[in-house]
Amino acid sequence: MAQKQHADIIDVAKAAKVSPATVSRAFNHPDLVRADTRAKIQRAVDELGYIRNRAASAMHGEKSGAVGLIVPTIDNAIFSNLIQAFSTALQDAGQSLLIATHGYDQTTEHQLLRKLLEHRVDGVGLIGLSHLDRTFDLIEARETPAVLLWSFGADARLPCVGSDNFKAGAMAAAHVCDLGHRRVATVFPPLEGNDRAEKRFSGAQSILGEVPEAWRRTARYHIGQAREAARDLLAVVNRPTAILAGNDVIARGVISAAADLDIRVPEDLTVVGIGDFTGSADLTPALTTVRIDAPRVGQVAAEALLARMGAKPREAAEIREIPLELKVRRTSAVPLVAYSPDSRISL
Repeated sequence: MAQKQHADIIDVAKAAKVSPATVSRAFNHPDLVRADTRAKIQRAVDELGYIRNRAASAMHGEKSGAVGLIVPTIDNAIFSNLIQAFSTALQDAGQSLLIATHGYDQTTEHQLLRKLLEHRVDGVGLIGLSHLDRTFDLIEARETPAVLLWSFGADARLPCVGSDNFKAGAMAAAHVCDLGHRRVATVFPPLEGNDRAEKRFSGAQSILGEVPEAWRRTARYHIGQAREAARDLLAVVNRPTAILAGNDVIARGVISAAADLDIRVPEDLTVVGIGDFTGSADLTPALTTVRIDAPRVGQVAAEALLARMGAKPREAAEIREIPLELKVRRTSAVPLVAYSPDSRISL
């Protein structure tokens, strides 16, 4: 069958030998249409090159078939596995995914949310627990199904699926202290506007105590920036014996800085990350890190959102905490110099 330019639903119905109402039902409520009928309609759609006008459908009260996900960045591996799992689960339910990035700017996030709602998305996913009040207000006023991904908090304003970042920071710090390290420095991203980093840092300090300013460095999720920040920490006589990184990207920069300065990891310096991103286990040496199961977060969050959209059993919409796991590999070891439990960092 030759493709017809601008084929419409009537053309599809004629080609499939069904009514236009059956075609519409197959698009919007496929569970109400027999599988063999859906197959005939799909063949007609493919042969005619028919494209649904989702915008027009949404204006008439039908679902758009699209979900919006606003993430801080797609510039590195931080959210890639999360996005992939989230997208796959949505596709399995017949939903498309629209992705936008706000660059860790909550005002931009709010503007992007408005644009997605203008496109009549059926649901929205946001990263983290902290957002502008007007962002939450907009979602609630529009009664838009929404879910918060990546972070867990029992008091979250919207349903959330993720891990407890305070626990992640505490787990990383406890591992370093259990090894006997007392000269512990940190390299974290800017904490303002990033509840994940802020919670992780607070968790680390709950174990380490207050980390002195001289032993704290800031670097965004960029290997080059982290490398420079770590070089500054390590190029001193009384350097730290361990560095906690805000995530695995920063940890890779710390390891690179150590190599620049001929500092051996882990013999001279223990490095611990958070995240367990793709490739962290394959580094030389393999990175010790706290695993956040990003694929699991993405899948469960999609199921929770679909439940709130009415496409999954309602119980799937509940708040879910995804467990953390300490992955001890080759970048952590006992310090060469033993310290007593009450010894203090001398600067």
